[in-house]
Amino acid sequence: MGGTVGLKGTDGADVQKEAVARGAKKLSPMKAGEALESIKSGGTVPEILTCSGEMGELELDSRGMRYRVVYRSAANTTGADTKEAARRFVAEKVDLILFAGGDGTARDLLEVVDGRIPILGIPSGVKMHSAVFALRPEDVGGIVEAFASDGATKDADVLDVDEEAFREGVLRVRLFGIAKVPDEHAHMQSSKMVYHSGTADEEARELGQYVAETMETGVSYILGPGSTTEAIAQSLSQPKTVLGVDVFRDGKAIILDADEAALLRLLSETDKVSIVVTPIGAQGFIFGRGNQQISSKVIANVGADNVTVIATPSKLAGTPVLRVDTGDKSLDDALRGSRRVVTGYKRRKLARVE
Repeated sequence: MGGTVGLKGTDGADVQKEAVARGAKKLSPMKAGEALESIKSGGTVPEILTCSGEMGELELDSRGMRYRVVYRSAANTTGADTKEAARRFVAEKVDLILFAGGDGTARDLLEVVDGRIPILGIPSGVKMHSAVFALRPEDVGGIVEAFASDGATKDADVLDVDEEAFREGVLRVRLFGIAKVPDEHAHMQSSKMVYHSGTADEEARELGQYVAETMETGVSYILGPGSTTEAIAQSLSQPKTVLGVDVFRDGKAIILDADEAALLRLLSETDKVSIVVTPIGAQGFIFGRGNQQISSKVIANVGADNVTVIATPSKLAGTPVLRVDTGDKSLDDALRGSRRVVTGYKRRKLARVE
């Protein structure tokens, strides 16, 4: 819920209330629905056990899919409901647990399941650094189909971020545990990779300086999160929210830690806007992971042609494919294909966006 409103996570009741107050909408039902549609259209529709209400029953019922409720939750659910549902699934000896959420939900499940049952995440959280998620909701059907056929699993990192530190601009990712997931490499994301080498830092400084020097007068630049985009701000001697979205114009930071609403207001005031993003290391996502403030509405208004992707040679070498998951299929299609990635001073490299 907290992605578009810039909260960088919604673990805990107080943060969820703040997200609602800022106008956040629940993404999990929509994402879960897309995943269920992909399962429904597949050749094998599994026997489905679920939870009451918003924890599964409503989405299944609206699609006419057969199911059995094995856990009834209160109207306002918490992580405790996730854990109790997991205990029921374990007792029922299910083959696979499918969940919609982010790293916090994955942690809750792993705490109960402890690797005994494979899990598969429908990506609908703010923090999705773990390797338990499908690349996109529509990929879930194919993964479930393959798993039903061969039952093959692999180990996957479950990572989580210190949200309080995250909101202060400090990324602290730690390994929470190892889960079992379906062994379907093509449509499962990897865990986030963080780069720390001195060489990569030097590459980032060069890249940041080049992008800063080529910024056009009068154009508002929306800079996504990341240390690579931070290097642009450093070259301009301006502040940057490392893990947030900021806006720069004429060499100055004009909006720090912007949410979707602030970006849409900016677009209502000017048509000279460009977006600069960098992929998440190894995962390759340029939209849809950690930068949901730059929503499909924002991207569509700016235009796919006004999106610049930057990455150091080191990062790009470890990220062979770039990916998008904006929640808008037509926009994703417009962003896909071959794209020139700025890698340094007057240097670009062609990369594939899927």
